[in-house]
Amino acid sequence: MELLHTVVGPVSTNVWVLGDERSREAIAIDTATPCVDWLTSQLAERGWTLKLIVSTHGHWDHIGDNTPVAEATAAPIAVHALDRHRLVDPQPLWAPFPIVPSVPAVELAEGDEIRFGEIGLTVLHTPGHTEGSVCLLAPEDGMLLAGDTLFAGAWGRVDLPGGSADAMTESLARVLGLEDRLRVLPGHGATTTIGRERPWMELVRDGRLPVR
Repeated sequence: MELLHTVVGPVSTNVWVLGDERSREAIAIDTATPCVDWLTSQLAERGWTLKLIVSTHGHWDHIGDNTPVAEATAAPIAVHALDRHRLVDPQPLWAPFPIVPSVPAVELAEGDEIRFGEIGLTVLHTPGHTEGSVCLLAPEDGMLLAGDTLFAGAWGRVDLPGGSADAMTESLARVLGLEDRLRVLPGHGATTTIGRERPWMELVRDGRLPVR
């Protein structure tokens, strides 16, 4: 697997692209504005075909270039069913520019496998930041694409539309069960590992660090 990354937009959203070098198939995760020019140039440079656009959740800072990327690549858009309405009818709270609606063609659900080339990602439904937030687990490659569920030293906000402190607590307890070695690729900020975040996540699980 080859991993590409850029940071875009007014709140520094991480855009991730995973490519299978043998098949030249790729997926993009969280195509925020403005990433379409960067993404299409990276695909063209490598001769990759984009097979899927995954939105880890439906907040404006993660979906703004969904439609431009889909139009440029013919790749379908995927999101959990509980966040589908956020793409179809975006509510861009505090967004400094319009957010173009996008229409998902693929509904993600717990336990689904996303395959491109010889690479497989497992969908983990991790509500809390929104009802339909997901993480993507690549155990063979030692990675967790965490969206806004887990950051280095923090969890995603639960005071935005769709947020739930109780759901986030349960999701973090679930993520805590993953292997320490897993590299966490979040929706914002620096990468980390499950092992590095384990101490404070155990406090959350045990009720000693309340999610607010």
